[in-house]
Amino acid sequence: MDTIAELKQNNKLAFDELYYRYHERIYFYFLGKSKSIFIAEEVTQITFIKLWQYRHNLSEEFSIYTQLFRIAKTSFVDVIRREKNMHQHSHLTEDSDAQINDVWEKIKERELRETADNIIKQMPEMRRKVFEMSRVEGMTYKEIADELSLSVKTIEAHMSQALKQLRNLIVLLLFLLCKYFF
Repeated sequence: MDTIAELKQNNKLAFDELYYRYHERIYFYFLGKSKSIFIAEEVTQITFIKLWQYRHNLSEEFSIYTQLFRIAKTSFVDVIRREKNMHQHSHLTEDSDAQINDVWEKIKERELRETADNIIKQMPEMRRKVFEMSRVEGMTYKEIADELSLSVKTIEAHMSQALKQLRNLIVLLLFLLCKYFF
């Protein structure tokens, strides 16, 4: 009885014999083609799995060697396509991760800015005015003092209080965030 007929009759010994006869040839052939141990192993494994799964469809017209290598070549193409798709998807994942991180950073930045604006709005009027003139308009303490008809020391005191108020609220926010996330 020939090997194809034995396979069609579910003869596992015939399958084992084919495996031991051809697995190294298939492995080294596709190792040479792909230069990848992983791909060569994958193709060899898939080839023999498919041979067993489709043993009832084997043709008596072609040699087992020809049919085995046809299965192997098809398996090789499938593995290469899958690897290429996985590689392309990994770039998509990296790109979308970067986009998500960018959006997340913008949201955090906006929320921090809104929080700072709310803190500034809660300051006493003169402190807020001094802070905005210094930090938003970029004026020096001397310029602010001249415009508001106050001493530079008074401006420094208002700025010191404004910065202290901001620091205290930011520390509180960070503490609450740490408790929330950790």
